[in-house]
Amino acid sequence: MNVLIIDDESLIRDVVKEYCLNEGFSVLEAENGIDGLEILESNSVDIIVLDIMMPKMDGYTFFSKMKEKYQIPTIVLSARGEEYDKLFGFSIGIDDYLTKPFSPKELIARIKAIAKRYKKEDINEFTYLGIRVDFKGRVLYVDNEEISITPKEFDLLKYFIENPNTAITREQILNKVWGYDYFGDDRTIDTHIKILRNKLGNYRDIIVTVRSIGYKFIYEKN
Repeated sequence: MNVLIIDDESLIRDVVKEYCLNEGFSVLEAENGIDGLEILESNSVDIIVLDIMMPKMDGYTFFSKMKEKYQIPTIVLSARGEEYDKLFGFSIGIDDYLTKPFSPKELIARIKAIAKRYKKEDINEFTYLGIRVDFKGRVLYVDNEEISITPKEFDLLKYFIENPNTAITREQILNKVWGYDYFGDDRTIDTHIKILRNKLGNYRDIIVTVRSIGYKFIYEKN
């Protein structure tokens, strides 16, 4: 999961980043709303942790501009704890509001809860380039042709799609796709990915090898 932290206080960013990394999340940082919007242009973000009072562009202005193009769950992390501030935030569509000083553990719990809720609301289909994936029917189409794919290959593809533009280790793939009780080795991963790439045909290069780490699913937003 990719978390974008937008806060002008570097200490706050460092604390949130440390706890997110401990949970295995990927972290992006910005110190104001303008930088935050620029990050969204070139990165896939799953959830935003957003301060309100920042220079150049405040949090609510950022949120309004962000909503014009993206639908990303957002948690406000602010020193402004008045009821009015919270009600206003909820009225414009933020998902949660946490007042500073805050408990990093509570923030992580709220991030997980929101991510879980959004995951349940995920769309049933993924379309990119000439690839279409029907999650409900567990069917892969490449250039409108149905491709034969095993259950494990489908689970592997789904895991990549759910974690775009993120370097994923072979160990993470084994744990998430095969399960913690699996005693296979790296060759199992490499073999399945080689087969999956072949089935993606002209789009095989969207799964790239990250040297000394594992693999990455490349997804470029329009």
